[in-house]
Amino acid sequence: MGVTRYTGGAVSLAYDIQGSGPLVVFLHGIGGNRTNWQEQLASFGTKFCAVAWDARGYGGSEDPPSPLQFGDYADDVVRLLDHLRAERAHLVGLSMGGMIIQDCFDRYPERVATLTLADTSCGFGGLPPEVRRDFLARRLEPLERGLTPADIAPSLVTLLVAKQASSAVRERLRASLAALRPEPYKQALQAIVTTDFRSVLPRITVPTLVIVGEEDTVTPPSASEFLARNIAGAALVKIPAAGHLTNIEQPEAFNAALEAFLDRHAQRASVVSGA
Repeated sequence: MGVTRYTGGAVSLAYDIQGSGPLVVFLHGIGGNRTNWQEQLASFGTKFCAVAWDARGYGGSEDPPSPLQFGDYADDVVRLLDHLRAERAHLVGLSMGGMIIQDCFDRYPERVATLTLADTSCGFGGLPPEVRRDFLARRLEPLERGLTPADIAPSLVTLLVAKQASSAVRERLRASLAALRPEPYKQALQAIVTTDFRSVLPRITVPTLVIVGEEDTVTPPSASEFLARNIAGAALVKIPAAGHLTNIEQPEAFNAALEAFLDRHAQRASVVSGA
């Protein structure tokens, strides 16, 4: 089982760590937390040092000072690597986490061993202003009316997972969404719509894996195809019967694709002991 630890510092970050070996860091999406990666820590902790964090404002991590800037997340990734005494890590990011690791490569390329971009996109910059406004309104308006994350979680679950997702998967995701703290979540929403990493993609030089659920309607396969086309040498894996949370909905297929990729490039990352 993974052990929960904390970075300390101005904004303390909680993270689960399991195993020893080349460092792999898992970053959750905007509605998630470190528990979203339980199956991955159990699987990869057998031959890697597997770490899943809570981003600032999530789970056991401290809340961000206001106002949050999207770049704060990438700065926190580097703080986490420094805390673990690691020069480089394999970075695996789902949805918002995938945007964070694109930003991390842009600003700290020497700290990145490989990138795995799961159910994500290059950001909101290429979307029309009305689409960005609609994204914010649909997520912020219920909170502004006084509803809690627990109130809105069921409708978000329906949006996020494939139609055939099991009741266990749906309940796990509902609990994750219900655990959100309203103010940090609002800040994350405001920050994510400022993202635009289109110019970063052609400059990515590390091995890159792109994973997407075939039934993802939030960041559809076309967004992942764009990433793969614009990152030199990137591999694209589409996972059947999965929506936006491929690692939770189809963990065996997700882990198999990621393991095959990481095994080829394992030694690019620093070795860390989780003991």
